[in-house]
Amino acid sequence: MAKILVIDDEEQIRGLLKRIFQAQGHMVITADNGAVGLKMMAQETFDLVITDIFMPEKEGMETIIEIKRVFPAVKILAVSGGDSQGCDYLPMTKPLGADASLNKPFSNEDIVRLVNGLLA
Repeated sequence: MAKILVIDDEEQIRGLLKRIFQAQGHMVITADNGAVGLKMMAQETFDLVITDIFMPEKEGMETIIEIKRVFPAVKILAVSGGDSQGCDYLPMTKPLGADASLNKPFSNEDIVRLVNGLLA
C-alpha cells in the first residue's frame, strides 16, 4: 500500500489518521509541524502528505509550497478547521500545490474516500 505522512499539531488528529490508514494497510508516519515533516521527507519517500494549515513553527501553506517545490510528485491533502476568526484558507491551498482539501471536522468515510482517490 502507500506511505503516508500526517503533519498536524493536534495529537488526537495524528493518532486518529494513523489508526484509520494503518487499518487499511498503509504505512503512516506523523509529524507535529511542517518543519519536522519536511525533515522526515528529506529522509524517506512518501506517496501522500496530509497536512494541517495552522501549526506552530512552520504552518501548512509554507509546508505545501516547499513540498511541491522539492517533491513535485507527492500528493498533498490539506485539512483545516479554519482560524480563530472562522476564516477558511483551504481554497488557497490548491494554487499552492495541494491536490485536495478537507474541512475539519471530517468524517472517517470522507477522508478515506478522498485519500483513496488521491492514491488511485
